[in-house]
Amino acid sequence: MNYDIIVIGSGPGGYVTAIRASQLGFKTAIIEKESLGGICLNWGCIPTKALLKSAQVFEYLNHSKDYGISADNIKADFNGVIKRSRDVADGMSKGIQFLMKKNKIDVIMGTAKVKAGKKVDVTADGKTTTYEGKHIIIATGARSRQLPNLPQDGKKIIGYREAMSLPKQPKSMVVVGSGAIGVEFAYFYATMGTKVTVVEFLPNIVPVEDEEVSKQLEKSFKKVGVEVMTEASVESVDTKGDGCKVNIKTKTGNVTLDAEIVLSAVGIEANITGIGLEETGIKTDKGKIVTDKFYATNVSGYYAIGDCVGGQALAHVASAEGITCVEKIKGMHVEAIDYNNIPGCTYCVPEIASVGFTEKKAKEAGYTVKVGKFPFSASGKASASGAKDGFIKLIFDAKYGEILGAHMIGANVTEMIAEIVALRKLESTGHELIKTIHPHPTMSEAIMEAAAAAYGEVIHL
Repeated sequence: MNYDIIVIGSGPGGYVTAIRASQLGFKTAIIEKESLGGICLNWGCIPTKALLKSAQVFEYLNHSKDYGISADNIKADFNGVIKRSRDVADGMSKGIQFLMKKNKIDVIMGTAKVKAGKKVDVTADGKTTTYEGKHIIIATGARSRQLPNLPQDGKKIIGYREAMSLPKQPKSMVVVGSGAIGVEFAYFYATMGTKVTVVEFLPNIVPVEDEEVSKQLEKSFKKVGVEVMTEASVESVDTKGDGCKVNIKTKTGNVTLDAEIVLSAVGIEANITGIGLEETGIKTDKGKIVTDKFYATNVSGYYAIGDCVGGQALAHVASAEGITCVEKIKGMHVEAIDYNNIPGCTYCVPEIASVGFTEKKAKEAGYTVKVGKFPFSASGKASASGAKDGFIKLIFDAKYGEILGAHMIGANVTEMIAEIVALRKLESTGHELIKTIHPHPTMSEAIMEAAAAAYGEVIHL
């Protein structure tokens, strides 16, 4: 029952950490209370992408005449769509089981609680077993945040988990919150035929994004029938009748909307209660575990990564933190993660991807900026694909040409953002990007064109 490294939680933070630990020669165990792969693989990133793909296929079929193809009697089998999503998630979870065996990692199923003296109690089927590890890494992730005036009952007021497996498609839905989770589900349900209203407290939807991106998404959403209410808040929901009566406070007064389902997508909160932090003396702040830049807590031998610490709550961030953590434990020369060079992706249609400073934040940070923008309406590949919504926007430091930020909205931009992440990592300049020859015709050449636009050299505008 003794290990070099014990990882608590098997999401994309935990399982990646365990694999890297094993590769580095550590005797490793991973503890999971539900399903290998955690929320991301089972109830988050992966199954939502499967749902969104089904919606996209349905949308293509409904617009097949735009491509010169006739298709009749197109119907969406909602339960079939949900089943495909669950099958994809199950397949991925089985893949993690294979990776655990391949890397000789012991999988311990049960609920973990950290103890003093580098010990972990694991309870399963009413029985508790104690394990010891030289290093204990907490990767317990996060869950849907509950608001006091929006208590989730799992039936009429739901979180993201229930939204992925509803027994039948609702005729109407109010989505509260317009971050990545909110707008992805808004797109999915609206495309499948549900009447969707998005309610956002702040002035723009997807509020962490550049304002121009937010405005473009709002336009695109309105085209497909999603109603958007900004600077609005849900004050209460009456669930006594058949559906929900949603009381919304707006700038001009209160309105009441009828909806079959209310989806609360107001963010997440870390899973740090009841896992032994207080007894062990591990410090927390504002609902997160406090660590140094290599993820060590204030108690020697205990570490934390992923959504339960202070960085961006993203799967790829959790994975990178876990790898950094175990490599530091191994004594390797490790670079701390640059949290200003983390790509963020949202998979509604059109997709959104961004990295670095928004234009507003760059100016607030004191930079004199050059901004280049290239619309997909001027892209040959976008026209041929029938995906002309959106643009690429790049922000450069006028003095040195440093790429300060990139903001993309359009088809497949989540696949394109990594180019800018790599260029920023390599400290490339705007001129180097302009001189990087991009293939034609592709959506990605809009990146080169946007850079050229910033320097007055754009060709296709």
